[in-house]
Amino acid sequence: MSKTVAFHTLGCKLNYSETATLSRTLQADGFVKKDFEEEADVYVINTCSVTENADKECRMIVRRIQKRAPEAMVVITGCYAQLKPQEIARIEGVDLVLGAAEKFNLSTHLKEITKGPADGGGAKICSCDIEEVAGFHSSFSMNDRTRAFLKVQDGCDYNCSFCTIPLARGHSRSDSIAGVLANMRELVANGTKEIVLTGINLGDFGKGADGGKTRDSSFYELIQAMDEQEGIDRIRISSIEPNLLSNEIIAFVAKSKRFMPHFHIPLQSGSNKILGLMRRRYQRELYQDRVATIKELMPHCCIGADVIVGFPSESDDDFKETYDFLHSIDVSYLHVFTYSERANTLAPGIKPIVPMNIRNERNKALRNLSYQKMQYFTEQHHGSSRKVLFEMPGPNGMMEGFTDNYIKVQTPHRPEWEKQMVDWVL
Repeated sequence: MSKTVAFHTLGCKLNYSETATLSRTLQADGFVKKDFEEEADVYVINTCSVTENADKECRMIVRRIQKRAPEAMVVITGCYAQLKPQEIARIEGVDLVLGAAEKFNLSTHLKEITKGPADGGGAKICSCDIEEVAGFHSSFSMNDRTRAFLKVQDGCDYNCSFCTIPLARGHSRSDSIAGVLANMRELVANGTKEIVLTGINLGDFGKGADGGKTRDSSFYELIQAMDEQEGIDRIRISSIEPNLLSNEIIAFVAKSKRFMPHFHIPLQSGSNKILGLMRRRYQRELYQDRVATIKELMPHCCIGADVIVGFPSESDDDFKETYDFLHSIDVSYLHVFTYSERANTLAPGIKPIVPMNIRNERNKALRNLSYQKMQYFTEQHHGSSRKVLFEMPGPNGMMEGFTDNYIKVQTPHRPEWEKQMVDWVL
């Protein structure tokens, strides 16, 4: 009888694309995929290092699995598994921990391992130093959604003082343009209508699979090639650093056949002092210039921003500078993160520490600002007609979709609109 496997993903769109690829690989090897809430022979948890309380979250999920299927094999992979394999191996119920270099060898490992002792501590660890991780493993999600996440880049050569991702994923490295286009054609053949490009540092695309030592091409060349491919309606750029978002790229998207008028550009702080302490590679003036250029060429464009509040030494004045800056520029929504300390990063050594209650207050203030900005952005388009790509039906008899410029639309379910582009008056 075929073994069954269930997956659970924590974290970013990149993790979702990798989980989908791992799932397809196991199914090709004879495994039967089950829903994570069902009983299965193997459970795979793809973890994140950005998620707060990763240890607590992982333990909670493993405990749920043990209650449901005590004889099941439990595998932990992803960024948390690379950063703290020994810690994860001690979690009761975990059998296998796969680091960054072994993640895509999951099928081989499952054939070689048996269920560990019930008292924990018996998990097998397959991991190596992150400096040894090289090679690029292409991944993409491909399911009943209209939208697919396509991984084109991995790793990061930046060393922001708050971030563990370079420690978890290694050097920047990329797929080839030919490889991306091949995956794109497979997605089109599967009926995908929209592709979201994902990566750890997407704008750094082009560094070869040899750990980023060579550069084969550029992100600008990639999007030019993708724009010429037939059969796909929409392509989105998930997130791109402001210093890598060139005016050349912006101008190309403005006249593109397939790239949507939607950018997500991490800011992290509106204070140049804090940006410097974060070791970001730009100042607020460059960010402001990028937003102005986008809006000049695409007034209807949606722009999202990532912001971190409560970074060490962020004073009331520093936060006010961030708030006022975000209020003044024409961004459409914010993803707000409360700073949390990460081992093996430089930020915890910066003083003074911002009290947690102050961090939470600042988070709330920016989330309120984000709501106001998205309301304003949506109201600007009231009465205009835009194409909406509807997805499969959701709960309560409703379905939803997004306009080209990322305004969410909800409507009662209509079967004929599933995975279809519909003209919609906002």
